Amino acid sequence: MSTATVVNQLPVAPDKRPRASRKARREAARSILLPVLGIALLFALWWGAVLGFDIDKFLLPSPADVYAAFAENPGYLLAQTWVTFLETVQGFALAIVIGVPIATLIASSRVIEQMLYPILLAINAAPKVAIAPLLVVWMGFGQAPKVVMVVLLCFFPIVLATTTGLRSTPAEFIDLAKSLRASPLQVFLKFRAPFALEQVFVGLKTAISLAVIGAVIAEFVGASEGLGYLIVQSGSSANTALAFVAIVLLAIMSIVLFYALALLERLLLPWAESRRADK
Repeated sequence: MSTATVVNQLPVAPDKRPRASRKARREAARSILLPVLGIALLFALWWGAVLGFDIDKFLLPSPADVYAAFAENPGYLLAQTWVTFLETVQGFALAIVIGVPIATLIASSRVIEQMLYPILLAINAAPKVAIAPLLVVWMGFGQAPKVVMVVLLCFFPIVLATTTGLRSTPAEFIDLAKSLRASPLQVFLKFRAPFALEQVFVGLKTAISLAVIGAVIAEFVGASEGLGYLIVQSGSSANTALAFVAIVLLAIMSIVLFYALALLERLLLPWAESRRADK
């Protein structure tokens, strides 16, 4: 019997790629359709409650009333959204720049951890609403106090998650690196940082929602623009529909920023997404 005949008679393993691609497409479709369905149900319940209980739009405007308020001046409202968006993104980025190095120091030394953790806990426990007026006194009514407020709210989750991630590296990998005489920088870049990324993104996704809240808190206290300022102004003029427009725009901003981080995590850490899908 020839070699070609033997090869032809061997069983052929089924190609799993089409099945895997179909599963990936189903997961992608579900990840888009289910959030859209959830939001649609929320709006339906909102609208049904307003109509079913005959609630005055002064107390609770319907989605149609909110859309009408937005349609009256969309350019102005989007400009206010952009102001709050910039404050949120700038403060969030600054919190990462400050928080990740501090978390690295804490993870590398028990002495530094014991020195800094009480201070970090005290800063995190301080009521941010009480700090906001002080920031206005110290920094004025510009953008700076809003950015600082965002940093104060985002800082602790980023530090905590990054520290936990940096300490999650299996001990056998660290021992292997030391046996190969790797430098501390090489150990950090090759082992600790890759193992920490999944936890880091947990902290980032927690912090991004807090970032929007921080910007709005600061705008409540002292601002002349932004969605928080718009909510205060609409409350003083009893324009509930306009306040709901600002709230909906803030919600959309939070959703967009969160899913942008989730997409970045999926691109940078595909193994983490596949492991969660297998569970």
